Amino acid sequence: MSKYFTEIKELPPDPLFGLKARYVADKRTDKVDLGIGAYRDNNGKPWILPAVRKAERKLIDSEGYNHEYLSISGYEPFLEQSAKVILGEDSQAIQQGAVVSQQSLSGTGALHLAAAFLKQFYAGTHTIYLSKPTWANHNQIFSSVGFKVDSYPYWDAKNKKLDLEGYLATIKSAPRGSIFVLHACAHNPTGLDPTAQEWTQILQTIADHDHLPLFDSAYQGFASGDLNKDAAPIREAIKAGTISSPILICQSFAKNVGMYGERVGAIHVVLPLSENASTRDPLKKAIKSQLNKLTRSEFSNPPAYGAKIVATILTDNELRKQWQEDLITMSSRIISMRKELKRQLEELGTPGTWDHITNQTGMFSFTGLSADMVARLEKNHGVYLVSSGRASVAGLNEHNVSKVAKAFDEVIRHFAKSKL
Repeated sequence: MSKYFTEIKELPPDPLFGLKARYVADKRTDKVDLGIGAYRDNNGKPWILPAVRKAERKLIDSEGYNHEYLSISGYEPFLEQSAKVILGEDSQAIQQGAVVSQQSLSGTGALHLAAAFLKQFYAGTHTIYLSKPTWANHNQIFSSVGFKVDSYPYWDAKNKKLDLEGYLATIKSAPRGSIFVLHACAHNPTGLDPTAQEWTQILQTIADHDHLPLFDSAYQGFASGDLNKDAAPIREAIKAGTISSPILICQSFAKNVGMYGERVGAIHVVLPLSENASTRDPLKKAIKSQLNKLTRSEFSNPPAYGAKIVATILTDNELRKQWQEDLITMSSRIISMRKELKRQLEELGTPGTWDHITNQTGMFSFTGLSADMVARLEKNHGVYLVSSGRASVAGLNEHNVSKVAKAFDEVIRHFAKSKL
C-alpha cells in the first residue's frame, strides 16, 4: 500500500451500475432489465424521440452551427425556455424577474450545484431532509458537501401508500429553516406521489415552519404525459404567499427528452415574489456570480450539444408539438405496462394485493418485494431489480411482461411456503 494514500479503502460498486454490470454479463437470452431508469420501447430497445431526431437535423443544418464553448452560465435560449417549461409560460416569477437560472450537468449536476451553493450561503439550518426512501444518490450528493442528512417518512410499506401523517409531523418538528428535498412528480423509487390536496397540506406546512423547499424535477411530462400537471406542485409553491423563502428547482431533461448521456439540466433559484425589485435585482446578480464561480471551478462551462437540441425543440412550434406527442407515447406505454403486470399477477392469483402497481406513476414501481425475493428473481429467472424492490416499469414490454409476472409469482409463493 502506498504510504501517500494509506486511508483509502475500496468501496463496493454503485448498486445501480453494479446491477447493470451483472445484467450485461448474464448470458441468458430471456433476461429482463428492470433496474436502470431509462425508457425502452416495446422491443426493449433505447428510443430516440422523433422530436430529437428532427431537432438534430435542424440544428446541424443551421447556419452558424459549431462546437464552441458556451458561457459559464450555459446556453441562454435553453435557460430561458427550460424555466418556462417548469414554471409555466405565464409564470409570475418569470414576468417579475424573480428567477436565476444556470445550466447544469443534468439533474445530478443541478443537485450538486444546489448543495454547494446552499452549504456556502444559506443562512438557515444546515440539515437537509430526504424522503424515506429516496433516490440513492441524494444522500451522497448532500453529505459529500457537508450537510447533515435526515429523513421524513414517506412510504407506508404495510399499506403501500403515502405516510402523510409522518411526513407532516417531521416538517413540523424539524428545526425552522431546514431544507426539504421534494420529488416534483414520479417519486423515485416508490412511484407514489401525493395528491393535489396532500401537496397543498405539505407545502403549507413547509411555509408555516419557514423551511426551504428544493424540488427535484426529473420526470416532468414523463409521468403523466402532461407538462403542466407534473409541474403543478412547484407552481403552487411559487404562488405569492405560499412559500416566503426562496425555492430551488433542479431540472433534468434526461428522461423526458431522452438526453440521458448528453447531461442536460438546469438549476433555477426562484426568489420570493413578495420582495421588491430594488432588493431582488442585486441579490439575483450576486447569486448568478456565485453559481458561475462554482460552475467555473467544477467543469468550466456546460456541454452545448444536448442543450441546443432541447432549445431547438422548445423554440420550434412543430417540434414542440412532436415532443408533447412523444411524452404521451412514453407515459402511456408505461401506464399500459402497469395495468398488464397487475392484470397478470391477479390472473395468476399471486399472493398479496397489487393495486399499488397502477396507483403509482412514472418510471418506477415499489413492488413490495424483499431483498431476498429480488435476489431469487435475479438468480433463478434472470429478472433484474434493485434490492429495495424498485422496478423500472419502462423495462417491461408485451414480450416479457408475462415472464416477469410468472417470476414474481414464483418467488412470492416460494417465500410464503418457506414461512409455513
